[in-house]
Amino acid sequence: MTRSFLFLLGSARTGGNTELLARAAADQLPAGAEQRWLNLAALRLPDFRDERHGAGDAGAVGESDEELLREATVAATDIVIASPLYWYSVSAHTKRYLDYWSKWLRTPDPGFRVKMAGRTLWGVTAMAHAEEGAAEPLVLTLHHTAAYLGMRFGGVLLGHGTRPGQVLADEDAVLRAKTFFTQSPPQARFPWAS
Repeated sequence: MTRSFLFLLGSARTGGNTELLARAAADQLPAGAEQRWLNLAALRLPDFRDERHGAGDAGAVGESDEELLREATVAATDIVIASPLYWYSVSAHTKRYLDYWSKWLRTPDPGFRVKMAGRTLWGVTAMAHAEEGAAEPLVLTLHHTAAYLGMRFGGVLLGHGTRPGQVLADEDAVLRAKTFFTQSPPQARFPWAS
C-alpha cells in the first residue's frame, strides 16, 4: 500500500521552526510516498461548536474548509500534526482541527472512527524550552487522540528553537528527522486500559 502523508501546519507563523523540522523529516520519505501540506491558519475553520445535545444542526458544514480537511484526513494513511509548543500543548489552530474530529465521529461521516483505525498519527514540534518534559501535554494530547480512534502513534519529533530557522541548528533534532518516519509505530493504547 502506498503511504499518503497529510502534514497539518498548526503554527501562527509561516515557515517557522516547526514547519522547517517537519519538512526536514518529510525530505527523507521514499519517493513513492504522497505528501499533502495544509496550513491550518490559512484555512477557514470556525471555532467548533458542540451541538450534539442542542437544537442546532451539528451536521451543517457551512462556509468553511471543513469538508476539505475531513476529506484530506480520511484520505491519508499518515497524519502529521506539525504544531509548535504553545502553552505546553498544541496550538489553537491545531486544537480547533482536532475538535472537529468529535463532530466527524457523528456527522457527516459516522464511519470516521472505522476509517481512522489503523492509520498513524505523528507529531512534530519546535519549542523554546530546553527541558523536553515541558512538551509532555502535547505528546499526551496526540497519543490519547490516536488511542481513542484505534490509530498507531509514531511519537513526536521534538526540536528546539525560537528565532526563525534556529531549529536547524539543533543537531539532535535534525538527526532524528532523518529516520523519524522510518519506524514502525505501535498501536496507541491508553495507559489505564488492559
